[in-house]
Amino acid sequence: MTYVITRLCVGQKDAACWEACPVDAIHPGPDTTGFGDQPQLYIDPAECIDCSACEPVCPVEAIYPEEEIPDELRDAIAVNRDFFAAPRT
Repeated sequence: MTYVITRLCVGQKDAACWEACPVDAIHPGPDTTGFGDQPQLYIDPAECIDCSACEPVCPVEAIYPEEEIPDELRDAIAVNRDFFAAPRT
């Protein structure tokens, strides 16, 4: 299982989840070049340790365990995965 940030984060990008993540699985960080270019934050499924530290601190409740994402937000699984699959400069 991994946690996933859904489109409820778009336009918000509150960094509380990034600060709470003990393994730096949430990207881009507010101190990262290009932070402002991304519409939302993303959780790397390969780095996420399923600790749930990010979920309760999200002020817009955009983070879910993958298995519990509501049907209308399930596209977030591919969005998060694809963010990490794309080459970055």
